[in-house]
Amino acid sequence: MANPPLIVGNWKMNGTVEETLKMITELRHKLAPGTAQVAVAPPFTSLYSAAVALQDTPIKLAAQNMHWETEGPYTGEISGLFLKEIGCAYAIIGHSERRQYFGETDEAVNRKIRTALAQELVPIFCVGETAEQRKSGKTEAVLETQLKKGLQGFQMNDVKNMVIAYEPVWAIGTGKTATPETVREAHAFIKSLHDTRVLYGGSVKPENAADLLAQPGVDGALVGGASLDPGSFEAICRTAASLS
Repeated sequence: MANPPLIVGNWKMNGTVEETLKMITELRHKLAPGTAQVAVAPPFTSLYSAAVALQDTPIKLAAQNMHWETEGPYTGEISGLFLKEIGCAYAIIGHSERRQYFGETDEAVNRKIRTALAQELVPIFCVGETAEQRKSGKTEAVLETQLKKGLQGFQMNDVKNMVIAYEPVWAIGTGKTATPETVREAHAFIKSLHDTRVLYGGSVKPENAADLLAQPGVDGALVGGASLDPGSFEAICRTAASLS
């Protein structure tokens, strides 16, 4: 595992400004210094308040998505320039829910990654297969295609400045968790193609964090539902630190 590990909480469409500030206050009190590298990704409406609340803490701020243009006639979209201005350090790009519900393509992901780097945001580039693709034995082919298209035109040094998150679609929000062996194999495959930090995401909880994070090639986690409970999220961070 990378030292220190990176644990990112993706809050998805959860958390009013008031709720966000309450969760951050609890998290600040619970997280011990040096537990792990930690970032949280509240909804867009809470990002600025979160940025203020996270000042003078080691906890970083992440955005859940961004547009590939800096400005322009794109109603309802958010620019990487805006995210950087309010203090974001990371941007989650290509999450399976963006692909599934909003038709996000590998080409769009590629453009977003390029813009994120230009704005000095660290992309958290998500890849992963569906249950049907896994059953058909296509996991590695799917991952290779997503990585190839998403990272087209980037040099090795560019990729080293990114984070890749392996999120098997069938394990996101379903309660199902990939076995440690499945995680180990997928991360080994991704690292055979790209030398960069790779996180695991897919129903990571305090109960399974140790088994998953202990696998070779797992450099941290992208946590969904469990990140909405400061106690659970802190437990995952503590587990990651104990394994580094």
